[in-house]
Amino acid sequence: MPRALVTVLALCLSFAFAPVARAQQSDLQSVLQDNQDAVANPSRSTVNEVIDALVASGLPGVAEFLSRWQEREVVVRQEDGLFFYIEDDQLIDIATGEAAGPVPDDGIDEVRPNGGVRRELAGALVQFQLSSPDIAERRAALDAISGDMSADQIEPLAASIEDEPSARIAARKERLLAMLTARFGEDTEARVEAIRQITNGVSVELRGVLNQILTTSDEVSETVPEDVNVARTYVPGEDMSLDAAYSELVERDLAPPRVSDADIYAALTQNIADGAVGGVPVEELSDPARRIDAYEALAAEGTVPGFVGPDDMAAAVDAYSFYAIYDEPDPAVTDAARAALDGVETRVGLSEAADLSLDALSLASIYFLAAIGLAVTFGVMGVINMAHGEFIMMGAYTGYVVQSLVPNYTISIILALPLAFAVTFALGVAMERLVIRWLYHRPLETLLATFGISIALQQLAKNIFGTQARPFTAPDWLAGSMVVSDVISISFVRIAIFVLGLFFLGLLLFILKRTRLGLEVRAVTQNPRMAASMGINPERINMLTFGLGSGIAGIAGVAIGLYAQVTSEMGSNYIVQSFMTVVVGGVGNVWGTLAGATLIGFLQKGIEWFNPSNTLAAQTFMILFIILFIQFRPRGIVALKGRAAGD
Repeated sequence: MPRALVTVLALCLSFAFAPVARAQQSDLQSVLQDNQDAVANPSRSTVNEVIDALVASGLPGVAEFLSRWQEREVVVRQEDGLFFYIEDDQLIDIATGEAAGPVPDDGIDEVRPNGGVRRELAGALVQFQLSSPDIAERRAALDAISGDMSADQIEPLAASIEDEPSARIAARKERLLAMLTARFGEDTEARVEAIRQITNGVSVELRGVLNQILTTSDEVSETVPEDVNVARTYVPGEDMSLDAAYSELVERDLAPPRVSDADIYAALTQNIADGAVGGVPVEELSDPARRIDAYEALAAEGTVPGFVGPDDMAAAVDAYSFYAIYDEPDPAVTDAARAALDGVETRVGLSEAADLSLDALSLASIYFLAAIGLAVTFGVMGVINMAHGEFIMMGAYTGYVVQSLVPNYTISIILALPLAFAVTFALGVAMERLVIRWLYHRPLETLLATFGISIALQQLAKNIFGTQARPFTAPDWLAGSMVVSDVISISFVRIAIFVLGLFFLGLLLFILKRTRLGLEVRAVTQNPRMAASMGINPERINMLTFGLGSGIAGIAGVAIGLYAQVTSEMGSNYIVQSFMTVVVGGVGNVWGTLAGATLIGFLQKGIEWFNPSNTLAAQTFMILFIILFIQFRPRGIVALKGRAAGD
């Protein structure tokens, strides 16, 4: 029976017969003293006996000793041969874990196992940890196996599965066992079956195992041998260039090297005699063809190596076969692995598409939150508010201030959302009353005025908070990502923003469709004069609508600040996308804003996927696409009738 399996079985039995073992060996130090020389001066020929003795003892400190022995943290006292650990300049008794006095200046030798012994100890430690009662140690052992697979791990891993109490760890053990069997198993049917068992995932370790089975090496010979597992054959001129094929022959000493132009020039220069080279006058050597004639004449005399022309290269290449062979000699195994890898790569492609879609949906939710307030104000009042990005910025700074006063991140975010709405709502109302109300129906003046306000707000933020980015930290329950597979994942912060976007979509639809304010807003949007004749105050509606749009921008700032840098200029990063979202979706329409945000989010992520290293080019292409889109649909995806549509 293999030694690895014996070790694991001995470990399992040690728990059952621990009292007997302790009767024979009272503590760990006694076991070590029985093998004193093998521990103090370990070698690959003696370390396995020590490992077996330690495992059979069933003592609780064996795993720690194996780990510290491997890490060279064990010392031996010369006068009595006892072993200790060293912590904080104190000798620590291996058996009891208690301090045994200060470390003396001399009389202590470090136990320094060499690389081979440390590898044996690492393997034994993994096998020991596979059946450890500590679940963290079992997980660490599986991570170690996954990171460095070898054939001797099959039997101890298989032996540890039956008694595994955790269903998740047992499933992972079975999956790792299938991978090990697929790669190192001795039976063809078992390996093929193991490959079929592991083909339902997209994990990196799975792809690594299949790729290792399908590792190939390029070969060249006159004929393809019949006793090798051929992966593919290469046709020079189709699968590889003629130059590459000939270079392969040269590297294998199957053909003479080609002569470069520099070699020809040097040879001709060194062999000038009586004004000629190889019978060709020097004055004729300016002609490339005559240089080759001269060189071939020298080659015929044996003065220089022969010249290899295109016909010679083609003849040499035609005389050999170029092919790749699998390192794995069994065709059944490689066929199964190839089919499995093709299926895995298909699923990886679909998973990448799903992951890209999630990223696009997340970006769309951010653009929707940033633009929905602008859509409301632009749609109802026709005001081009260039300061909309600064309301986003003020919302983010509100979140930062609240978090500075309330250290609990969860509570601070809960407080920051309504406070950001209140602050930006009030500032929006003030802006509408003081500036915007005097500029209705004058879009150019409105644009210039709000642009000036945006610059003033940025400078005010710099004066108050400085130019450095301010931290706005998400709580622990929003940290990390939701991992679906090794390919698909999305951060919890982006999920929260997506949920927040859905919430405001529903809230706005409720306000516009189910409340008196919404009815009045829709009336003013479609026909302000008729609304006024029905007793509706358009100025009041404009004020409340501008405040509502500004307040929503403040909440968007809190959400965006959770993952973006909170600076005085952060709003300018979203103002262009917000306007594009509103224009593409349809001015003044909630559903249009949602459609526009979705289109722009998916479009931007799609362009970035084609050109991931150049985000500026991606934004340029996106703007060009939107310009073309507006030419064909100037009122946006969802056109709105009324003043917002140009009435």
